[in-house]
Parts: sequence; C-alpha cells; structure tokens
Amino acid sequence: MLYLALRMVCCALLCWIPVRASGCPLRCACSEAAHTVKCVSKDLRSVPSGIPGYTRNLFITGNQISRIGPESFKGLDNITTLSLSNNRITEVESQTFSGLRSLRTLDLSSNQLSVIHPEAFTVPGNTLRELNLSRVLHNHSAVMDLTNSLRWSTLGQLRTLDLSGNRLIYLPPNTFSYLGSLRRLVLTNNSLVAIHNGTFSGLSSLMQLDLTLNTLRTIQEEGLAELDSLPAGTRLLLGENPWTCICGMEPFAAWLNSSRGRVEDAEVLVCAFPPDMRNTILLRLAAAGPTGTDGDKVALGCLVVGEGADLALQTSYVFLGIVLGFVGLVFLFVLYLNRRGIKKRINGLREACREVWEGYHYRYELDSDPRLSQVSCTTADI
Repeated sequence: MLYLALRMVCCALLCWIPVRASGCPLRCACSEAAHTVKCVSKDLRSVPSGIPGYTRNLFITGNQISRIGPESFKGLDNITTLSLSNNRITEVESQTFSGLRSLRTLDLSSNQLSVIHPEAFTVPGNTLRELNLSRVLHNHSAVMDLTNSLRWSTLGQLRTLDLSGNRLIYLPPNTFSYLGSLRRLVLTNNSLVAIHNGTFSGLSSLMQLDLTLNTLRTIQEEGLAELDSLPAGTRLLLGENPWTCICGMEPFAAWLNSSRGRVEDAEVLVCAFPPDMRNTILLRLAAAGPTGTDGDKVALGCLVVGEGADLALQTSYVFLGIVLGFVGLVFLFVLYLNRRGIKKRINGLREACREVWEGYHYRYELDSDPRLSQVSCTTADI
C-alpha cells in the first residue's frame, strides 16, 4: 500500500514538472494552442520572467508595473500583439521593445506616462502597425517627450495611432512628420483649441482624422489650409465640438459647405453658442447679410467691413457726449451747493484786489507830483 502511494506521488511530480518546465509564469494563464499568455489583475510589480517562447499574444494588464525597459521582454521574438494597458506605467525607456522583432500591435492605454525616452517605440524592421496611447499621458509636459519619441522611434510603417483622452491642448508642429505611412489618426476626447500650420505635416498617406470631442470653437484660415493640405481621400470627423456661431465663423462655414465629401459628419455639426443659435446646423450658416433667413440659410447678421467701424465711432462719440454732460451737471451741482462760500470768497478777493490797486495808485501819485515828493523828503529830514 505504501509502495502504491509513493508511486502515485512520483507520477504526479513527473506530470507537474513538464507543465512548469513549459514556462508559464506564476499567476499567469498560458495557452500554447492559442500562443497566448494572460497576466490580468495579478498585482504584478514588473513584467514576469519565464514567459514561453511560443507566445504571440501577451496581455499584461491591470497590474502595478511602474516602468518598463529593454530587459522586460528579452527572448520574446514571436510576440505580435502586446497589451500593457492599465498598469500605472510612468516610464518607458529607449529600446524597450527592440527585442520584439515581430511586434505589430502595441497597447499602452490607460497608464500614467510622465517620462518617455527617445526611441521608446523602436522596433526592428519597422514591423509596428498599431500603437494605442489612449489616456496615457500623465501631464502636459509629457507631450514634448511623446513628440520626440514619435520622431526618433522607427515608426515609418505605422498605420494607426490612437492619442485619444490625453487632454491635449496643442500639438507641436511636425509631431507626425515621420509617420508617412499613417492611415488613421485618432485625437478624439482631447482639449485641442486650434489647428496651426504644420500640425499635420508629413501625413501623406492619411485616410481618417478623428477630431471629435475637442474644444474647437471655429477653425481659422490657417487651420483650414492645414486640413486642405491633407491627402484628397482623407476623411475628417469634427463632431461634438463647441462651435461658436458668431461673426468670423463665415470662412469655416463656407469651407464646410465646400468640403462635405471629406467631412463625414458635416450634416450633424451644430452651433453650441450663442444661445439663440444653439443647435443650428453649421451648413446653414450664410455669409454677411441682413438679419433673418434666406431660403434655408441662417445669416449671422455681421456688418460689412467699414460699416462696423463707422458705427463704433458714432457710438463712441455719443458715449463721450453723455459722459461730458454728466460731468458738467455734477460741476454745476457742486457750484450750487457752495454758492454762499463762493460768493464770500469772491467778495474777499475783490476787496483784496481793491486794496492792492489803491496802494499802487497812491505810489503813482507820489512819483508823479514833485511837491508831494519834497514834502515827503522834508518830513524825513526833520
């Protein structure tokens, strides 16, 4: 009986050893048939060692990994899909993914990147096709790190870049100038307020640009020229921005009407401000003209150049007249309240002037009459 029990224990050990030898890390789930390893929400502090070489799909998500570097993925030449989302990663070192020679999809979404080194996304052979950096930047200072990394990393064959949810206020010029093969750029759910010259330079293969859910109030002529510089087949998404339909909106409205074929959601773009224009379709906005509607168009009621200046000048004159009139009334009221004191002061001033005048008159008479002068001299000698 004891022999049988020992034999069963040995068989169990022999069966267990090959399983562990196959290389599935502790607290991870491995499937050799699917070439997949999953380490999901296991409170890992670093990328686990011992990941089997057959792995093509590696999911390490929902853990407590603070940084990743070149040593994190050694010997994993077969990985094509790598997901590192929601790990609280704050730093990505240069050449972190340089050992992943087959990597095509990289997901770093929902982390807290504050330091991104140059060449952080370098993959040998330009194999990377999809890069998800959604909700990944911890602060605005990381934008420049990201820009430098996109320039210095080998991403010449990247097809899709997701930068949504990063609270981006601006994009430095030439941020995407080294992504000549990029076809889809997702910038939704940011805080972009304007499009400047050079914002999208270098995107010669772009097919879709998503700018929904930003803070665009209008697009100035510089931004319109930048959008026109994109390839002719680029599809644009501009919905759910707080479009402000006031004077100055006409160039964008005209451009929108002429670009319906490129702006996929042009029919649903509406005014958010001012209140009386809310939910007005932007395509219905007309150029300067009389207040009211012209067919299905809605006029903004803007003044022709020159008329606005004249009206402003007239308004200024009227306002100045009102102010001066008010000042005059206040002055007269003050005089009325102090009329007795003013009268007393005037009388006193008059008496003082009379005394001075009489003194001058007396001296004049002395100087002009020699007899008076002799009398005065005799009096002095006595």
